[in-house]
Amino acid sequence: MFRNVLLYLGGCGLLVWSFNSNLIADMPEGETRLIAHRGVHQIFSPGGIDNDTCTATRILPPENPYLENTIDSMRAAFDAGADVVELDVHLTPDKKFAVFHDWTLDCRTDGRGVTEETSMAVLKGLDIGYGYTADGGKTFPFRGKGVGLMPTLDDVLEAFPDGRFIVNFKSRRAEEGEALAALLQARPDWRPAIWAVYGGGEPTEAALAQIDGLSGFTAASAKSCLLGYLATGWIGFVPESCRDTIVPVPQNYAWLLWGWPNRFVQRMQEAGSEVVVFGPYGGDANAGVDWPEDVAALPSPFPGYIWTNRIVETAPLLRPQQQ
Repeated sequence: MFRNVLLYLGGCGLLVWSFNSNLIADMPEGETRLIAHRGVHQIFSPGGIDNDTCTATRILPPENPYLENTIDSMRAAFDAGADVVELDVHLTPDKKFAVFHDWTLDCRTDGRGVTEETSMAVLKGLDIGYGYTADGGKTFPFRGKGVGLMPTLDDVLEAFPDGRFIVNFKSRRAEEGEALAALLQARPDWRPAIWAVYGGGEPTEAALAQIDGLSGFTAASAKSCLLGYLATGWIGFVPESCRDTIVPVPQNYAWLLWGWPNRFVQRMQEAGSEVVVFGPYGGDANAGVDWPEDVAALPSPFPGYIWTNRIVETAPLLRPQQQ
């Protein structure tokens, strides 16, 4: 009896291994594609950050002249090799999408108040480089250089007719998703530029429901997908929450996913989904594959998307054959 139990368990183990081993599954074909988070921008110290932290006062000594979410920063990102640029939006009272990260204006700009409660005319007049400092307020290297640089989403799409963007909804207002759908209905030529959406659950879900073929994710949908796959992936089953979507994978937890990397990527692609690898999870929700050690830890080649905050520095490491 004991021998039969061992044989049964051994058979089950062999079956699970065969479903998930990379030794008998090649990585799917395809190019590594890069997502530049906020374009080319100022990097800040990531430790101890919460929702109220003013990251503009924590930047490292500047290595480039760009401010996040600006036309110039996006152009620099595309020039550096980005396939997709991430940008942040707020729907203003005059129904324009302001491209800006922060919920309030007080940290980065010379303005005050809530971003989504401020008219676009006022936002256009602000200095968005006003609050940046790398030395605790002794100097402000971008003060005076960011006047008038906050774009609208219309400005971005006009500037990059062949660009691809992932839009981050900063609010929980379904109205934002509906407004994006209306914008693209009015300008169908802009639809190909919106590669995906994510962020606030309500606007993301509204956009996904109203824009045909759009992909995206929320924190809840990503959690449902990854936990569901942990429960069923050992037999090769991909849950519905992982189908026809974007699957964000924190780099330091990727090893937990059944069949990572070859089988996992293959299964997600067959389910109509794109895999996006983020940097190590913990502390900074926007962590990217930003440093040589992060790049070295990736499977190579990787036929999916890589999220990075340092596109200029990491693109040559992630896609050396294309540089």
